[in-house]
Amino acid sequence: MGSSSDARIMRGAATTLDDLGIPHEDRIVSAHRTPARLEEYARHAEKIGLRAVIAGAGGAAHLPGMIASFTTLPVIGVPIMVYNDKRASGPAAPGASSFGGLDALLSMSEMPRGTPVAVVGVNKAENAALLAARMLAASVPRLGSKLRARKRRMYEEVVAESAEMAECGMAEFVARKAGGGAAVGAARR
Repeated sequence: MGSSSDARIMRGAATTLDDLGIPHEDRIVSAHRTPARLEEYARHAEKIGLRAVIAGAGGAAHLPGMIASFTTLPVIGVPIMVYNDKRASGPAAPGASSFGGLDALLSMSEMPRGTPVAVVGVNKAENAALLAARMLAASVPRLGSKLRARKRRMYEEVVAESAEMAECGMAEFVARKAGGGAAVGAARR
């Protein structure tokens, strides 16, 4: 990730990789503040046998593209919506940037010819991990089994939620999901 503030989003990639049993490294490498470290890390990743790099960054978001320029490994970019909460006070109130992550998305997706970066949606670090897992599954069959099991669980969750909503009605279902199910359930009886 490009900054420690990106950890709250990139945690989704780390926990997904952990759930799938895929070893990974977690590092903070800034394309703008530590460019020499960025080049060193990109070369390190290839030397130690990493199979892909997931790089999350916000704003100008040069991290994924710069890593891709120093390695032949697949690079998956996670555009991160920048939050203006690093300042304790000042004119910028805490909240999301005015671009909503579009700046990061475009800087990653519009890489020049010859330096590709795969890009997932804004703040979708879990999807980046799943994409990396799918790439690895082509040569690691046990990952394919784990990914199929994960898809099966997702399917079953949706079917169960649909049945729950059909049973209790839309209003109570929404209240349950928001954490107010007990009070609504008692009122409905």
